[in-house]
Amino acid sequence: MADFQIHPQLLADCHRLGKFPFCHVLLHKNRMVPWFILVPQTDARDFLDLTEPSRGAVLSEAATLSHFVKTTLGWPKVNFAAIGNIVEQLHLHVVGRKPSDPCWPAPVWGNLTVSRDYSVPELRDIASQLTRWCGLKEDSQ
Repeated sequence: MADFQIHPQLLADCHRLGKFPFCHVLLHKNRMVPWFILVPQTDARDFLDLTEPSRGAVLSEAATLSHFVKTTLGWPKVNFAAIGNIVEQLHLHVVGRKPSDPCWPAPVWGNLTVSRDYSVPELRDIASQLTRWCGLKEDSQ
């Protein structure tokens, strides 16, 4: 899929960290919660439209990321969703949550009113940890 492109809105809202075998890994720019976005390299628009092997690959990568959020970053709860009402390109949200986060217990969508950016060293550290513990590769796109 040489002509695959990540939607410009996702790239505007996120930092590009790298790639798992099937999904590109992005990190939302607001560091108030660890909000990762997986973008499967596919033309399918909805998660349930993926073939069974592709769905399994995406779920496996989401589970790997969820485990990372819980064990390495220390967030005890993970919200997982594929909505796509604004950005039609298939993408999945993996969001760390805890009772002390700024919008608990409400969903992050539309309720995360506090914002703080990641520093360059913080981004490098997260990408390095994902590489070491989860097999993240450099994104050649």
